[in-house]
Amino acid sequence: MVDMSTLPDLEERILKALQASGVAFEIIDCDPALADTAQFCAHYGYDLANSANAILVRSKSGEEKYALCIVLADCRLDVNKVVRKKLGARKASFAGADETREHTGMEIGGVTPIALPDDLAVWVDARVMEFDRVILGGGSRAKKVIVDPAYFQGLANCEIISDLANPIPAE
Repeated sequence: MVDMSTLPDLEERILKALQASGVAFEIIDCDPALADTAQFCAHYGYDLANSANAILVRSKSGEEKYALCIVLADCRLDVNKVVRKKLGARKASFAGADETREHTGMEIGGVTPIALPDDLAVWVDARVMEFDRVILGGGSRAKKVIVDPAYFQGLANCEIISDLANPIPAE
């Protein structure tokens, strides 16, 4: 659980974590009403294929466990197989907005894997690593971060996982 009263300013923590990583990054301001990935990309002219979503998942059986999953925006997280197995649970699900805020200190639409508490696992779909840069939430619905995916390799609590997500079939 994140106690926001004991943490430095979130934007400051994110900026310091990015600077300390040594990887290329850019922080972009955006309209909070356009923070959802598809809306952001359409409005600001970014490619949806280079965008990733940060999704908090939880076990629904056994020991309570959480992980933040990073998947490309054109992919669907495999909650019922890969996530469930990684959590060691019989059932797993997406965390709700309140749980996401409680465990990350961030609102859905702005959640980022940058500057999270060390005890929260970060699982990145291997497809994310194929890009030179990826667009992520920036810690609030008013910011996005463009970062070299090499950033994830420097996170102690991060694991790169093949097939964590699957491409969404074209309609």
